[in-house]
Amino acid sequence: MNKSELIDAIAKKAGLTKDAAAKAVNAYTDTVIEALKAGDKLMLAGFGTYEVKARAARIAHNPRTGAAIEIPATKVPAFKAGKGLKDAVK
Repeated sequence: MNKSELIDAIAKKAGLTKDAAAKAVNAYTDTVIEALKAGDKLMLAGFGTYEVKARAARIAHNPRTGAAIEIPATKVPAFKAGKGLKDAVK
């Protein structure tokens, strides 16, 4: 399912126009991004948790040449599914 299909599904389920559903989806994604940028953890009970995790610096190897490459430390977004979501998917 892509973003436009998600908007269509939300519009149909919630009885909204596609424009209103698109605004809701965009507001949701923007809010999640802003919360993660601020270093907050976003928890949706029964669905899951969005958070930012730190990835340590490491040494990797170029498979073609075998040369060592230093990969710097970075922050990455992460999602952990909640119990309700896990049970629904089973």
